[in-house]
Amino acid sequence: MKKLKFMIASMMGIVSLLSCSPLNHYNYVEGKVNIVATTTMLGDLSRVIGGEHVSVATLMGAGVDPHSYNPKPSDTRALAKADFVVLNGLHLEATMGDVLQSIDHSQCFTASDTLEAMSSVRIIQNDEGLVDPHIWGDITNWMVVALSLKDKLVAIDSENAEDYENNYLVYQQQLSDLYQYVLTRLEDLPTQKRVLITAHDAFAYLGLSFGFEVHAIQGISTQSEASVKDIQDLANLVVDLDVKAIFVETSVPENTIQSVIQAVEARGKDLAIGGHLYSDSLGDSESGHDTYLTMYQHNIDTIVDALQ
Repeated sequence: MKKLKFMIASMMGIVSLLSCSPLNHYNYVEGKVNIVATTTMLGDLSRVIGGEHVSVATLMGAGVDPHSYNPKPSDTRALAKADFVVLNGLHLEATMGDVLQSIDHSQCFTASDTLEAMSSVRIIQNDEGLVDPHIWGDITNWMVVALSLKDKLVAIDSENAEDYENNYLVYQQQLSDLYQYVLTRLEDLPTQKRVLITAHDAFAYLGLSFGFEVHAIQGISTQSEASVKDIQDLANLVVDLDVKAIFVETSVPENTIQSVIQAVEARGKDLAIGGHLYSDSLGDSESGHDTYLTMYQHNIDTIVDALQ
């Protein structure tokens, strides 16, 4: 089996040491661009592009499900103090709607707005017409978001424009290397085995990018409930397609996964847990998967190793 060593530049090691823990107390740092990001992925991106010129606070910590996150009073205070706010959009931060609407639009950077403005980018909708907010699953989407965030920082802090440009160029190359890494790993996984089954529908962008058939127990939002029929239908699909493994998500409870496994076993087949994937959150610093780059590589390695 081919397995490449994906090299990440030293600046990423520095970034990974920074905390992605939940925001309990917010300190405005004079002399820096103060950014509040809603999710761990956006917090990581802000630190990478901003480098030493930014102070970044992330509202949702590692392992937190953004679909059901309830903002705290400290979040509201932090959002009010920040120079600008970085959010995903497309209803990912659904329960933060009232809080986010109170912010001056000029103080916001919404990652999905960048993509929706481009005719070449596909925003995925499910069969019910719900828009899929998990845009970071497509590495090329993340490249576009990184470029737009860099432009935003240059516009509000032109004094340090050269550093933002350089940080962006380094990161763009790392994202390109990651994309190539994924393609190389997928050489080990025949097309007919590229069936990805998870707890909730968070991997459609990855599936579209790399040719996976994606199925999930719950819908796009974890606020939706999985019915007995959903579990039975998915068990039938697992048997029909002879799928070897199902994947747990680090930000979603495992109980529905176990229900599918039991339903498959009742049909005389075995279904293993292929491992834990990061869907709506990065890992913590101890996991080693607390950056977008390391998270994505972990997911791909886990998927390919389990489905071979």
